[in-house]
Amino acid sequence: IPRSLYAIFQMMFAIITPSLITGSFAERIRFDAFLIYITLWHIVVYCPLAHWTWHPEGFLFQWGVLDYAGGTVVHMSSGFAALAGAIALGRRSSHVQKEPHRPANVPFVILGMGLLWFGWFGFNAGSALSASAQSVNAFLVTNTAAATAMISWLFIDGAQGRKLTATGASTGAVVGLVAITPACGYVTVQTSFFFGFFGALVSNIAVTIKSKTTLDDTLDAFPCHGVGGMVGLILTGFFANYPGYQVGVVAGQNKTFGYHWLALVIVASYTFTVSFLLFKGLNLVYPMRVEKHLEEQGLDMTEHGETLYVYDELEGTVYSTAQSGQQSADQVRRGSVVPRRTSTVHPVTTVTAQTNGTVAPPPVGPLVAQSV
Repeated sequence: IPRSLYAIFQMMFAIITPSLITGSFAERIRFDAFLIYITLWHIVVYCPLAHWTWHPEGFLFQWGVLDYAGGTVVHMSSGFAALAGAIALGRRSSHVQKEPHRPANVPFVILGMGLLWFGWFGFNAGSALSASAQSVNAFLVTNTAAATAMISWLFIDGAQGRKLTATGASTGAVVGLVAITPACGYVTVQTSFFFGFFGALVSNIAVTIKSKTTLDDTLDAFPCHGVGGMVGLILTGFFANYPGYQVGVVAGQNKTFGYHWLALVIVASYTFTVSFLLFKGLNLVYPMRVEKHLEEQGLDMTEHGETLYVYDELEGTVYSTAQSGQQSADQVRRGSVVPRRTSTVHPVTTVTAQTNGTVAPPPVGPLVAQSV
């Protein structure tokens, strides 16, 4: 294929990776500081990892480490960078006060998951760089792992006494996509079930453990992408048995499996350390976190001058984002809106409470990691 086409394809992976990082520190970072950060992060973290893993001269490539479509380069790197960001930037005031964190719009979560699921076929099947049997296999195992993980997540939630939610199902599907990504060109459809199940199981446990700590990873980027990527990397070394890549434990080979464990330690250590130092260093030169009162008003309004919903207390009307950002910002200045954390508190609840004194809480469930 033309070199320019391959470059554009690689750029897609490069630009989607920092979007995954944002899930951990949502609602508290300055947008301009974030743009500076991801520019530097690409240079010192993403590009080295991509070279080590995918370039014939990269040391991970020469060790035989398998990463078909970005389980290590994209998901592990973004997951550990997200963990570093959540620690470096600290907790949101709402998290400190233990306020409930709900999705603003569950149908949008489902829509985002569907778009990801469909787009993932381009990542994984497209990584064959041809219309071939390996490309078709990557397509099939990607779909199978995602479906398995979605169902498994619901069963795991149910076994723990939780309600079966659409956001939970969406989270499970994304975790399955993450787990199968490094392996999709190297495993069979039969073994892809294991990627979906174990990806959902381990990530679900990680989300549960995280929820009991003070770590404020807003959208569970590390438990879903970081942990899911690690599960996929290890399972790839165990199950790799596709014709031409019969190097996994199930094929009677142990060398690749051992190198995958070593790669996990190297990538996790390098990514977390450099990402954390980059957060701290940049923060010394250019403060990255917004002021507390801006955080409480909501970054949609304070950083961008627009929001999902606008509620006018004087007229009792909910406005959509069809309004201009300038009009919304003017309403904030004159005090006629309630903009506080519109990304997590359902506006219709606010309207109901204002009008008749009763509140009907929206559905609660685990948040899908970066499904929008």
